[in-house]
Amino acid sequence: MPSYGTNETVKRYWQQFFREQLADLPDSERAAFEQEFQKRFDNFLQSDTGEGRGGFLDLIGFAGKGVQPFAELPYPKLQPDFDESVIPSQLHAAAELYYIFQFERMQIFEVSKILRRLFELGRIKIQRGPGARGIYLLEKWEPLRYPRRARMVAYRRAFNYGQVQAPAGAVVNRNFHFQFVAFNSALAQYFRDLTIGEVIRGSQYIEHRPFGNIATVQRIGTDLRFALDRACYGNILALTQEVGHYLSTLLELFDTPDVKKSFDANTKWDVIEAISNRHLGGARELSQRAKMAETGRRVLQWIADSDFKTTMDPLVFQAETRAIGAASEAWIAAYRMTPEGRQFPGVTRSLRWALGVPQSQQTQRVAAMG
Repeated sequence: MPSYGTNETVKRYWQQFFREQLADLPDSERAAFEQEFQKRFDNFLQSDTGEGRGGFLDLIGFAGKGVQPFAELPYPKLQPDFDESVIPSQLHAAAELYYIFQFERMQIFEVSKILRRLFELGRIKIQRGPGARGIYLLEKWEPLRYPRRARMVAYRRAFNYGQVQAPAGAVVNRNFHFQFVAFNSALAQYFRDLTIGEVIRGSQYIEHRPFGNIATVQRIGTDLRFALDRACYGNILALTQEVGHYLSTLLELFDTPDVKKSFDANTKWDVIEAISNRHLGGARELSQRAKMAETGRRVLQWIADSDFKTTMDPLVFQAETRAIGAASEAWIAAYRMTPEGRQFPGVTRSLRWALGVPQSQQTQRVAAMG
């Protein structure tokens, strides 16, 4: 077990070796060797530093050799594990709950109740088809444990959406919407700045560095993941399973031939729109909500599965986030067309506000770190 002094000596010699070796390498190979050297060095320190109770006993003099000088004590190994201390199943449940919430905003569950009432009153001309049988069985399929109020409480806990009173003592994720908008803005800004950098430099490989700010995306993503993990305990996983299956059943029901024919519809979305317009005071941003549900869930699933390591190669980060960057842009485009998103000031201004940049500095670029 190396001592404190030995560990410090190893670090100094390793840094010297690191500089000497990189200086002799051509630019085309330096980036690859740099990552590999750093990985080997980190693994060496983790495997060869002191750990456990023995180091503390040596420090207080209870070991066999008595009190030792600091240079002879085992080097303590402190593992930074805060960012990894999350429960993936809870984060994936939060992503599914967000998808369900957007369909709740589209009044899908209210549409199903209207459809069942019209069937019972004989106001739609169906009787023997798959849609008629589906409506007949709808009450049996309806969630028994998680009705509307339970879902509203879950949305309030996980996202701070809605006006339902949160249960006493429950953790409410009050900053979710702020953080989610900020994350999508940061990722969109990263790829916009990356594009600008490639145009200015003339090639995407010059300097092997993107122009966007990776640290901002990683920081907001880590905070968002931690807040969701704190709030999505309890019945969130079970609720998303039960309500998710019910929602899938409803969408299949709306897409049955006899139901579509009774509303002169071509798709299930036409059925939802027709019932909403006739009986619920109008359809609620079906196109925008559907896109927000799809892309928002995809972004949250990516956040759940990412480790946000600060040592990640910028080119690897760029490759991993390219598809999610497109999803963030699509989410922002749809969000801006909703009533609550019409005041969205734009990606750049929103990100500057999220980062706390004073108004006097609004003319400066935010994502110039690389």
